[in-house]
Amino acid sequence: MNKKILGLHHVTAMSSDAQKNVDFYAGILGLRMVKKTINFDAPEVYHLYYGDREGSPGTLMTFFPYPGMVRGRKGTGQMTVTSFSIAEGSMGYWTERLARFGIDHAAPRQRFGSEEFIYFEDDDGLGLELVATGGDKREGFNYGHIPEKHTIKGFYGITLNQQRHERTAEFLTGKMDHQLLEEENGRMRFSPSQGAGTLVDVLAMNGGEMGRGGSGTVHHVAFATADDGTQLVVREKLANAGVHVTPVVDRQYFRSIYFREPGGVLFEVATNPPGMAIDEDIERLGEELKLPPWQENNREIIESNLQTISFDRKKFADSTFTSFSR
Repeated sequence: MNKKILGLHHVTAMSSDAQKNVDFYAGILGLRMVKKTINFDAPEVYHLYYGDREGSPGTLMTFFPYPGMVRGRKGTGQMTVTSFSIAEGSMGYWTERLARFGIDHAAPRQRFGSEEFIYFEDDDGLGLELVATGGDKREGFNYGHIPEKHTIKGFYGITLNQQRHERTAEFLTGKMDHQLLEEENGRMRFSPSQGAGTLVDVLAMNGGEMGRGGSGTVHHVAFATADDGTQLVVREKLANAGVHVTPVVDRQYFRSIYFREPGGVLFEVATNPPGMAIDEDIERLGEELKLPPWQENNREIIESNLQTISFDRKKFADSTFTSFSR
């Protein structure tokens, strides 16, 4: 009770081509592009957000697409897998859909008893999973090119690879309101509240090669907190424990603090409000390039430097399902 960390907020990763990124996440996976903006710290680069209809915390997969960026290397000290939640009975649909679009994927497997999942990667090699669960009641977004019953609902969880996993485990339980839920074959599962969208798996990797940043790797993972007040409580707790945590940074759609957990992964704690609809109507989320107020005077220059991107949903419709109801 009275926990200040609620679960996952967003995951931000690096990619090498903005159009391929749109095609994969909006086209093949069917996530809604809920915000097309820029990297506030590098305005020559897009910041693309994908999620559910409203861009809710716990569904937001975001990217910095640096054109031609060299591919990174998965390894220890990194977040290596982002898992999305799908309904029970949808695994067969997704294995067929991934194959239809030429996406290599492993055969469905199980862990923690009956948890069924498939692993695959995007064009840059970013590690992804789809996990079938009957306990996730969230409604997935649908552009109309994927049957509604099979749409992705949001995050299921994340996986961190760590050489000294016990340090990250202590950090999550001691400073981040998480508790250990279960453990199996070197995989420890944590959550502040249980359920899809809150799960953090820490994978013990003794002697594993260190990860290296680049396209196909995660830049940071953000955890959700209710508001500015709870964020300050989290910040004070971290600072008092000797964690080097940044001041609050305004990201327009949320406010953030950043710090590294003991294994080296960059963590963020982001406020749930004000949300993705602060600067455009929910029905039109992601359609226009949105800039922060301090960059509006530079719009012409910024737009001229950004790659033109578009989304053709018909290109990604299943041949057996072509209902464009939205």
